[in-house]
Amino acid sequence: MTPSTTGLLAVIDMQRVFADPESPWATPRFTEAAAGVRRLLPAYGDRVAFTRFLAPAEPDGAWQAYYEQWPFALQPPDARLWELTDEFAHRARHVVDSTTFGKWTPELARHTGPGKRLVLAGVSTDCCVLSTALAAADAGVEVLVAADACAGADDDSHTKALQIMDLYRPLIRVTTVAELLGEAE
Repeated sequence: MTPSTTGLLAVIDMQRVFADPESPWATPRFTEAAAGVRRLLPAYGDRVAFTRFLAPAEPDGAWQAYYEQWPFALQPPDARLWELTDEFAHRARHVVDSTTFGKWTPELARHTGPGKRLVLAGVSTDCCVLSTALAAADAGVEVLVAADACAGADDDSHTKALQIMDLYRPLIRVTTVAELLGEAE
């Protein structure tokens, strides 16, 4: 099997707000996703961007109703809940912040570069990973989603999001860490 470690690895929102079991936004399988991310990082070297979801200073439009439902999240960008977890903070040379679920921003596009391949890992599969994958695919980028380096709001949502993304083949392909690293499964 040939490794697929070309392109940019985008590690989506591996932040305290999703890792902390006491958080209203806790991702139950965060630890498993983190293990997959750890396995991928060495293979991508400098070709890694970490993203962070942040609350806007002033929610606008439909985001107003969203933050009425989640007022705890209306904290400034330097609040502890928005920090990358300790295991990833020191590895994050490139960090892309966004106040939207989708992280396919002009900054992430610049990091992706001319190779037009984006590998996604992180949380939450059914929200920020999905939103990023769809937008990048629409921009003509080949998207690979490392299923076992992602975690959803719950197992069912994770599985459904992977199934939805896999419907977009060949623009989006759901794969595994082992396949990306060229390991026999």
